[in-house]
Amino acid sequence: METTSFWLTSTELPKFPTITSDLTVDVVIVGGGMTGISTAYLLKQAGVKVALLERETVGGVDSSYTTAHVTAVTDERLYDLSKHFGKDGARAAWDAGYAAIDQIHQNIRNEQIQCDFKWIPGYLTPPWNDPSADAVKSLKKDAKLAQTFGYPAEFVEATPHFGSPGVKFADQARFHPLKYLAALVRKIPGDGSYVFEHSPAEDFNEKAVKSGQYKIRCDWIVLATHTPRMGKDSALSAMMLQTKLALYNTYVLGAEVPRGRIPDASFWDTSEPYNYLRLHPQEGSDFAILGGEDHKTGEEENTEKPFERLRETFLKLVPDARITHRWSGQVIETSDGLPFIGETEEKQFIATGYAGNGMTFGTLSSLMARDAITGEKNPWSVLFDPHRKKLSSAGDYLRENKDYPYYYLRDRLAGAEDDSVEALQIGQGKILKLAGEKVAAYRDENGKVTTCSPVCTHLGCIVNWNEAEKTWDCPCHGSRFKPTGEVMAGPAEAPLEKMPLPIEAKEPSKKRKKRELVHAD
Repeated sequence: METTSFWLTSTELPKFPTITSDLTVDVVIVGGGMTGISTAYLLKQAGVKVALLERETVGGVDSSYTTAHVTAVTDERLYDLSKHFGKDGARAAWDAGYAAIDQIHQNIRNEQIQCDFKWIPGYLTPPWNDPSADAVKSLKKDAKLAQTFGYPAEFVEATPHFGSPGVKFADQARFHPLKYLAALVRKIPGDGSYVFEHSPAEDFNEKAVKSGQYKIRCDWIVLATHTPRMGKDSALSAMMLQTKLALYNTYVLGAEVPRGRIPDASFWDTSEPYNYLRLHPQEGSDFAILGGEDHKTGEEENTEKPFERLRETFLKLVPDARITHRWSGQVIETSDGLPFIGETEEKQFIATGYAGNGMTFGTLSSLMARDAITGEKNPWSVLFDPHRKKLSSAGDYLRENKDYPYYYLRDRLAGAEDDSVEALQIGQGKILKLAGEKVAAYRDENGKVTTCSPVCTHLGCIVNWNEAEKTWDCPCHGSRFKPTGEVMAGPAEAPLEKMPLPIEAKEPSKKRKKRELVHAD
């Protein structure tokens, strides 16, 4: 049986040199996993010169041994978040997760990354071994609150495969994390930016990071090491942060299963600790990944037992599963259920405490680090502040950020069933979801369809169709576009981006035989 993760055995990561000279950059990023690579990539895209230092090889220990559970649904239940952070704070935390998934999707589209990305539903279920009435009641509570906040959630009487009641969350995702990171990290070196492997960061001061005998001068330091480093912090400050963290080992099994035996979705239950199951479709048979059996690091004397218990669970769920891989990872939980993301010292940015949401919170950290370093406002900086105590004014700080994407990402990411261009009438414009992609589609008087991105080119809001004027109007700052995407009125200066229709949306049907379908490539 493979004791290396499925991700490592199914892709090849690029190689990078060891640091061999002194350098000067804008930002040094310590850690070459999801957070570090994503941060370096976004900063490079923003014109910032970066140096990424990785102690071992890129991909990072924790990012290589993840289950790649891509969801905006936090480990902390939504109603518990509402108690701790208020309803606005809880909603902000989930919005941040959806924004992170959207950023992953944007990166994949921008770089045309082949990493098996797909939008899938996620299902929260009662404990798999005991679906009690109380557990079902709490799930209904989850679903109702999520719907109140405007999330694509619904209580279902029978979840796929398990058959128990649960909550279905639309617009979650799955991908191959190392195929994704391998593509991103290749975009970082060049034009004054660097990636170094086998180059541990060993000493920090206000304006430099030392690795071996070499010094990298910089303005900012980003500590993206999962388990936080001391960096420029004092010993007391570092110790105080550590007291707010709890480290857990988590165990994973991977198995080949017959095609179609498990739905292409993610599942997790309300057990303490919880179990989680996801699929990674592949040619021939599918690959299923089951994780769980968490315990505090160092508190399990026989670490074979968690694997044995997990194997029993796996074979109950899928009796004909052929278990081929096993690995373990580590998750870090915080004292209040949300990660710590932000500055601990002036111009030193950290990110830790992701619990089971490393893919989403790692990406969120890259967004927040980019904004902090480039001087942009970010609506989540207060919520995830490492120095936070009790958050009592979430509503105030959210209202103060009303011009930030926080307020329109919800429209951009809102759940919807896949639609069809057949739904368009002559002279009508509509936001459609086609094969997982949202498009602004318009059918003219001759029956021709034009498809554009629905994202306003000013500051990224989602446009609405104006039926009376036959225009695409931006609700945030008033930009207006023609039905085919050209600018009619600012402040936007560029037209809506033309989007080809997904292959699934272009297959002919009898109803459409007489209609000519045109899209701009």
